[in-house]
Parts: sequence; structure tokens; C-alpha cells
Amino acid sequence: MEETCLLRLLFVTSLLSGCTHQASLKISPHRSQLFVGESVSLRCEEDDSSDGWTVTRSTSGGTRTKCVADWGRKDGSSCVISFMRTWDSGVYWCESTGGAASSSINITVTGGAVILQSPVLPVMEGDDVTLTCTTKTSNLSAAFYKDGSVIRTEPTGHMTIQNVSRSDEGLYKCNTSRDGESPPSWIAVTGKPTTAPPPDSTLLHLVFRLLLHLVVFCPYCISTGIMVSLYRCRSTGNYLPVSMEMAPPTQAEQGLADEYDDVMAAVTTEHHL
Repeated sequence: MEETCLLRLLFVTSLLSGCTHQASLKISPHRSQLFVGESVSLRCEEDDSSDGWTVTRSTSGGTRTKCVADWGRKDGSSCVISFMRTWDSGVYWCESTGGAASSSINITVTGGAVILQSPVLPVMEGDDVTLTCTTKTSNLSAAFYKDGSVIRTEPTGHMTIQNVSRSDEGLYKCNTSRDGESPPSWIAVTGKPTTAPPPDSTLLHLVFRLLLHLVVFCPYCISTGIMVSLYRCRSTGNYLPVSMEMAPPTQAEQGLADEYDDVMAAVTTEHHL
């Protein structure tokens, strides 16, 4: 009985943990290096807008603030910075009213003439990654570096790393002979998931609808589950078997019985006579 109750309570706890919502930060233009003066849009793509996700940043100066008028324009879960400056460089992420945080993006704003266009988020093992060395006007012949060492020079300003592995993780930058070099950017590599292949679109849509309903009715499911678990776990009590036992007769009752026997014996004798 105790094990059953424990399993039910663990199930209710799993429902509670399943109601935690997440968000991811999207950036447009989709790159981590920006020129001074560029406009950028940061958006929190969230599972549940009721969580109140807000773009937050921590700049190189050590200041940690949410999207506010002195550096961005807040529009719901989005934040637009119309004119990027070098001091806008830093780490950006989404943060909910409950204190939850999304994965972060490291943004670098340069006053130079060259930037390296590289993946904003970690890349998957086995994928192909293209790095582009560009100026404000064009792509030029550039040399690409990893961790300070030259990889190769590309006349078009593009370099593709095929079948990325963990060994390709590192700090990359590019250098042009005419306009100088870009700031460095870290490229992270993650392993491929080992889960089963995703279901087809129809089944995926049904699963999404089911999860959406579970999220909406999650508080009711939790409260109902707790009430049912507590009710089932309450002790119902045990009933002891009842036995009937005749008490021995008292002396008075025994005396009356003896007199009754004597009277009946006398009557019987007289009847025979």
C-alpha cells in the first residue's frame, strides 16, 4: 500500500515538473558579430507567453539589465536595438518572471571593417559549417584562423568545414590583407542525439496538441492527482471478528433451575401414581 501511494505521488510530481516552460533566443540578422550602427532584433520564442519572457543581457562592463529604453525597445517578448555600439557587446539571453533562463548568445560589436559570420548556436557533429569573412560592402579574399593558427586562405572569403567533429570546436577569426581582421568567435560543437527518428508530421502535430492541452490543464491535473492520492492513501481501518460467548449462570439462576427440576420431578411422580 505504501509503495503504491509513493508511486502515485511521484507521478504527480512528474506532472508538476512537466509544466515548466522554456524559451529560446533568436537574433536577426542571424550572426553573432555586428558592425557599429547596425540594427538587431532579439526575440524570445517561448512555450507559454504567460511566463513573461524578457531579453536580458550582461555587457563587458559587468552591467546586467533587462531590455529597457536606454539600450533597447521592448515589444512583448522582443527587444530591438536600433543602433549597436561597441559597449553593447556581451551575453544575451531570455529570462522569465519566475527566474528561468534560456540558452545565451554572445554578441560582439566591432568598430572595425571586417566581421566573421559564423553559427550563433552550437553546431551538430556531422554537419557542414560555412564561415564568411565580410566587410560592410563585400566579401574579400581572406585567411581563416582557429585558435590563433592559420587554417587556409580562401579567395572568395568563404570557408566550409565539412562533417564537423568535436576537434573543430574552438576560437575562429578571419583576416583580409586590405581591411584587417575580424573579432574572434567561439564555435561550439554538440553530439548528435541518440533518440529514435522523429514521427511524421501528422503524428507530431497530434503530440503537440496533446502536450498543449496538458499544459493548459496542468494545474487541474496536479490538484486532482494530489487529492486522489491522499484519498487512496488514507487508512480505511480494520474490523475485528466478533464472537458470541455465553457467560456461566449465576448462583441465583442455578438455584431457580434446580427448583424447576424438583417441581417437574414431583409432577411427573404424581401423574404416574
